[in-house]
Amino acid sequence: MRAMILEAQRQPLRLAELPVPKPNPQQVLIRVRACALCRTDLHIVDGELTHPKLPLVLGHQIVGTIEAIGDRVDKFSIGQRVGVPWLGYTCGDRCPYCLSGRENLCDYAEFTGYNFDGGFAEYTVADYRFCFPLDPSFPDLQAAPLLCGGLIGYRAYTMTGDAEKLGFYGFGSAAHILIQLASYQGRQVFAFTRSSDIKGQEFARQLGATWAGGSDELPREPLDAAIIFAPVGKLVPTALRAVAKGGVVVCAGIHMSDIPSFPYDILWEERVLRSVANLTRQDGEKFLSLASQVRIRTEVNLFPLIQANEALDALRSGKIDGSAVLVVD
Repeated sequence: MRAMILEAQRQPLRLAELPVPKPNPQQVLIRVRACALCRTDLHIVDGELTHPKLPLVLGHQIVGTIEAIGDRVDKFSIGQRVGVPWLGYTCGDRCPYCLSGRENLCDYAEFTGYNFDGGFAEYTVADYRFCFPLDPSFPDLQAAPLLCGGLIGYRAYTMTGDAEKLGFYGFGSAAHILIQLASYQGRQVFAFTRSSDIKGQEFARQLGATWAGGSDELPREPLDAAIIFAPVGKLVPTALRAVAKGGVVVCAGIHMSDIPSFPYDILWEERVLRSVANLTRQDGEKFLSLASQVRIRTEVNLFPLIQANEALDALRSGKIDGSAVLVVD
């Protein structure tokens, strides 16, 4: 099979021919149809997330069809379409986090496209317990970005409670998905991008943003909560200044540049600063059900598998409105 492999961090991926993997008793073999790119893929390539499995096939927003199943698989059937997310394994009962229903924090968690090979290839294998059946109303290309930008973005979104006025700092794949849910629920979204990103601000308005402007600007009224999707630490004090008393600022990424020091008074008055880590399968089930109800549609920028490096470069330079998706055929 063809695969784009990362042999060393801070180097381009290389097209290679690899054997088709064989599923173990708890795995399914998946013929990959589409795999969306994520900022986390960049963090792995650029060395900001350390100690990935090498060589590695990246990709953790996988949509494909099952071609073979292991002996212990009792949930799916051959030919069924499934999605594979970032969270690929947890211990289930060996750590206090799994025992308390917080598998996203599992001490022994392993991740697709990081600890084991992902979807930048024609085939992959995945633990069936961490795969999701997909609503037929979502075409492959539309479904792929939901599996991380959607799922982990949704977990960050739930941390904002019933906030009416929401700020989104960074308007990429996750934000363009979550604004559709927020609009459906009657919330107002204020979109913050780089000051020079006029196109991104207009994209946010087209999707229903109440206001869109530069991340160096304050909104016209205090926010109830903000989600920082961009991996930029200096946005933390910026967002804290933008939220009202008792407001929440959620850092939604797996990696962020250093947060500069800031005065206590912008955290005072019961403002809350918190992070989100990974996802739970329950998050996935709830969000995918909501996505069908809301009829969320992702804006996709398509790249063939062999152009994975070009897709990563476009994502890195901020040239993607919506989501970048590799088409595997």
